[in-house]
Amino acid sequence: MRDLISIKDLSVKEVEEIFTLTDALKKNPAKYANVLKGKTLALIFQKPSNRTRVSFQVGMYQLGGNCIYLRPDEINLGVRESIKDVAMTLSRYVDAIVLRTFEHKNVLELAENSDKPVINGLSDSSHPCQALADVYTAKEKFKKIKGVKLAYVGDGNNVCNSLLYTCAKAGMDMSVGCPKGYEPLVFTDAKDLARGKCNLSLFNTAQEAVKDADVIYTDVWASMGQEAEAQDRKKIFQSFQVNAKLVGLAKKGALIMHCLPAHRGEEITDEVIDSKNSVVFDEAENRMHVQKAVLIKLLGAKK
Repeated sequence: MRDLISIKDLSVKEVEEIFTLTDALKKNPAKYANVLKGKTLALIFQKPSNRTRVSFQVGMYQLGGNCIYLRPDEINLGVRESIKDVAMTLSRYVDAIVLRTFEHKNVLELAENSDKPVINGLSDSSHPCQALADVYTAKEKFKKIKGVKLAYVGDGNNVCNSLLYTCAKAGMDMSVGCPKGYEPLVFTDAKDLARGKCNLSLFNTAQEAVKDADVIYTDVWASMGQEAEAQDRKKIFQSFQVNAKLVGLAKKGALIMHCLPAHRGEEITDEVIDSKNSVVFDEAENRMHVQKAVLIKLLGAKK
């Protein structure tokens, strides 16, 4: 691992190693308390954040390192200063960079020009840290990955793309239910990667997607940058709401996941997200643990 831009770039072995190291970090955090001592992580955020910022900042602190948060107006990436110049400058100061941005090409350009590891904290087409935490959470709950089916319901967005790649690499079955015209762009590519390891399937109804599912996953219908489409999307996605009736079509006791923030009453009901089968806040916590493993892998720290 040189960077973490997309799950597609990781090998099956690297995904397994991240999960194994995450287990170790959770069981014995004190053992890793100083592995990144003297290291500094820069956070460049063009989009608002709760979980991504806090989980990286606290995680770096718990590993003995330091974090610098750079607001959108401080750098004004690509406007006040070119992405290339920012990458080359920060490479002289810090040990790794997290970029949370809009266009995916921004992460690629930053990584291309940085001498230090770059982590995609979210782009319009990919959210690798989130997907790793989600699949890790399912593995943690079921004590296995093989034979577990995750059903994603809603917009075929960046989270859905990364989940498809992560399931393909890890060997977890995944079905996707999206309205026509909102399917994930990477589905065919992910299906090719999954061949022989797991089953990926695509449907245009939520009901077909959740059949026999062990996990039901959803996300907001309009992501950041799509606010102008929000009202139209509410109508289009109405039948894709994760509610008690839909959950009843999955396996009994199916786990509920959401990457947050949730628009309660839209893509998911209070009854479902607050149910005993919801692991939404477990996966939110696991963002930090998985990212700690990623930081250790990228920065080459010894156990």
